[in-house]
Amino acid sequence: HVQLVESGGGSVQPGGSLKLSCVASGYRVKSGCMAYFRQTTGKEREVVAATGPSNTWYADSVKGRFAISKDNAKNTLYLQMNSLKPEDTAMYYCAADGTGCGGRWTYWGRGTQVTVS
Repeated sequence: HVQLVESGGGSVQPGGSLKLSCVASGYRVKSGCMAYFRQTTGKEREVVAATGPSNTWYADSVKGRFAISKDNAKNTLYLQMNSLKPEDTAMYYCAADGTGCGGRWTYWGRGTQVTVS
Protein backbone atom coordinates (compact mmCIF):
# COMPACT_ATOMS: atom_id res chain seq x y z
CA HIS A 1 0.00 0.00 0.00
CA VAL A 2 1.55 3.27 -1.17
CA GLN A 3 1.05 6.42 0.84
CA LEU A 4 2.35 9.92 0.12
CA VAL A 5 2.05 12.54 2.84
CA GLU A 6 2.84 16.18 2.07
CA SER A 7 3.70 18.90 4.53
CA GLY A 8 5.36 22.30 4.58
CA GLY A 9 2.73 24.49 3.02
CA GLY A 10 1.64 27.76 4.52
CA SER A 11 1.26 31.48 3.98
CA VAL A 12 4.19 33.62 2.92
CA GLN A 13 4.79 37.08 1.52
CA PRO A 14 5.95 37.57 -2.06
CA GLY A 15 9.66 36.93 -2.32
CA GLY A 16 9.57 34.46 0.53
CA SER A 17 10.44 30.78 0.63
CA LEU A 18 8.83 27.51 1.62
CA LYS A 19 10.03 23.92 1.54
CA LEU A 20 7.53 21.18 0.89
CA SER A 21 8.11 17.61 1.99
CA CYS A 22 6.53 14.40 0.76
CA VAL A 23 7.15 11.31 2.86
CA ALA A 24 6.58 8.09 0.92
CA SER A 25 5.71 4.70 2.31
CA GLY A 26 5.41 1.60 0.19
CA TYR A 27 7.30 3.35 -2.64
CA ARG A 28 11.05 3.72 -3.17
CA VAL A 29 11.82 7.38 -3.74
CA LYS A 30 15.39 6.54 -4.77
CA SER A 31 14.47 4.54 -7.85
CA GLY A 32 11.10 5.99 -8.75
CA CYS A 33 9.83 8.94 -10.72
CA MET A 34 8.06 11.54 -8.65
CA ALA A 35 6.68 15.00 -9.13
CA TYR A 36 4.99 17.96 -7.56
CA PHE A 37 1.82 19.26 -9.15
CA ARG A 38 -0.26 22.26 -8.24
CA GLN A 39 -3.85 23.25 -8.76
CA THR A 40 -5.94 26.33 -8.22
CA THR A 41 -9.72 26.56 -8.24
CA GLY A 42 -11.11 26.31 -11.73
CA LYS A 43 -7.83 25.29 -13.33
CA GLU A 44 -6.36 21.97 -14.33
CA ARG A 45 -3.68 20.39 -12.20
CA GLU A 46 -0.26 21.22 -13.64
CA VAL A 47 3.12 19.64 -13.09
CA VAL A 48 5.60 21.97 -11.44
CA ALA A 49 8.69 19.80 -11.11
CA ALA A 50 9.56 16.17 -11.62
CA THR A 51 12.48 13.92 -10.88
CA GLY A 52 13.60 10.47 -11.91
CA PRO A 53 16.52 8.32 -10.83
CA SER A 54 18.99 10.63 -12.55
CA ASN A 55 17.25 13.71 -13.94
CA THR A 56 14.94 16.58 -13.07
CA TRP A 57 12.43 18.72 -14.97
CA TYR A 58 10.81 22.05 -14.19
CA ALA A 59 7.95 24.04 -15.60
CA ASP A 60 9.13 27.27 -17.20
CA SER A 61 7.17 29.26 -14.64
CA VAL A 62 9.31 27.97 -11.76
CA LYS A 63 12.73 27.47 -13.35
CA GLY A 64 15.45 29.10 -11.32
CA ARG A 65 13.16 29.51 -8.31
CA PHE A 66 12.11 25.98 -7.33
CA ALA A 67 14.29 22.94 -6.72
CA ILE A 68 13.12 19.35 -6.40
CA SER A 69 15.25 16.88 -4.47
CA LYS A 70 15.20 13.54 -2.70
CA ASP A 71 16.48 12.21 0.59
CA ASN A 72 16.78 8.52 -0.10
CA ALA A 73 17.55 7.64 3.51
CA LYS A 74 14.33 9.32 4.63
CA ASN A 75 12.41 8.17 1.54
CA THR A 76 11.26 11.75 1.16
CA LEU A 77 10.77 14.12 -1.77
CA TYR A 78 11.27 17.86 -1.32
CA LEU A 79 10.36 21.00 -3.19
CA GLN A 80 12.31 24.08 -2.20
CA MET A 81 10.41 27.15 -3.36
CA ASN A 82 12.19 30.50 -3.40
CA SER A 83 11.23 33.95 -4.66
CA LEU A 84 7.59 33.03 -4.34
CA LYS A 85 5.02 35.00 -6.30
CA PRO A 86 1.28 35.44 -5.76
CA GLU A 87 0.69 33.31 -8.84
CA ASP A 88 2.37 30.39 -7.05
CA THR A 89 -0.63 30.24 -4.73
CA ALA A 90 -2.18 26.80 -5.11
CA MET A 91 -2.71 23.41 -3.55
CA TYR A 92 0.48 21.43 -4.10
CA TYR A 93 0.37 17.67 -4.56
CA CYS A 94 3.07 15.05 -4.48
CA ALA A 95 2.74 12.26 -7.05
CA ALA A 96 4.57 9.03 -7.80
CA ASP A 97 4.75 7.01 -10.98
CA GLY A 98 3.82 3.41 -10.35
CA THR A 99 4.84 2.23 -13.81
CA GLY A 100 8.60 2.61 -13.56
CA CYS A 101 8.80 6.14 -14.99
CA GLY A 102 6.32 5.37 -17.71
CA GLY A 103 4.58 8.69 -17.31
CA ARG A 104 1.59 7.55 -15.29
CA TRP A 105 1.07 9.26 -11.97
CA THR A 106 -0.43 6.41 -10.09
CA TYR A 107 -0.18 7.63 -6.51
CA TRP A 108 -1.12 10.99 -5.05
CA GLY A 109 -0.89 12.74 -1.73
CA ARG A 110 -3.72 14.80 -0.33
CA GLY A 111 -2.00 18.11 -0.92
CA THR A 112 -0.67 21.04 1.04
CA GLN A 113 -1.83 24.62 0.55
CA VAL A 114 0.61 27.35 -0.40
CA THR A 115 -0.59 30.95 -0.23
CA VAL A 116 1.57 33.87 -1.35
CA SER A 117 0.16 37.30 -0.54
